[in-house]
Amino acid sequence: MTTEERIGRLKEYVEESSRIVFFGGAGVSTESGIPDFRSTDGLYHQEWKYPPETILSHSFFVSNTEEFYRFYKKKMLCLDAKPNAAHKKLAQLEEEGKLTAVVTQNIDGLHQLAGSKKVYELHGSVHRNYCQKCGKFYDAGYMLRAEGVPHCECGGLIKPDVVLYEEGLDNRTVQGAVEAIARADLLIIGGTSLAVYPAAGLIDYYTGKHLVVINRAATPRDKHADLLIQADIGEVLSGI
Repeated sequence: MTTEERIGRLKEYVEESSRIVFFGGAGVSTESGIPDFRSTDGLYHQEWKYPPETILSHSFFVSNTEEFYRFYKKKMLCLDAKPNAAHKKLAQLEEEGKLTAVVTQNIDGLHQLAGSKKVYELHGSVHRNYCQKCGKFYDAGYMLRAEGVPHCECGGLIKPDVVLYEEGLDNRTVQGAVEAIARADLLIIGGTSLAVYPAAGLIDYYTGKHLVVINRAATPRDKHADLLIQADIGEVLSGI
């Protein structure tokens, strides 16, 4: 089948489904200008004093907080990014009563900015930040503007509500995502290499009718998919 024919098949799946869940990763946001970690021009391939996976770890945050924030502000806070065609189509499908949830590994908040209401952010969000001492909330703009290490007015250190390496996922978020995936009649996986666990393992709970994978590169689930589309996700979703 051509890409156009595959998009046509996806459209048929969407039309006959009423409990669609979308499971997405970094590839959904690259079209909004947010770099991904594993692509050839992603963060893993850029020069930095430490590897990104080291900097974005809990132990590094504790032991080298200043360097953590230098990287975090420069590479993780992409506050000028806007939702792309994929984000907008998913929000539209939810509004039409077709899509029941978005499960995302992204931390950029673009799904909500596009209008999606039911979003399970497995790895947290840069838009939520809390003082470790008093619990006061701070937005991403405050974090970006702060000089050096962001501190609360009480003097406490502010930490992003982002799941770092060595940290566990939020149980309530995981439970909500699992329940949504288990109830879905169509699961669309898009823009993710399915390489990060435990997040990628959540799709094992899916027992619905059709499994669709939309990703430029191969994924471990390609052979299990009823429909595989190797194209840009914005192009594919806007086509339905």
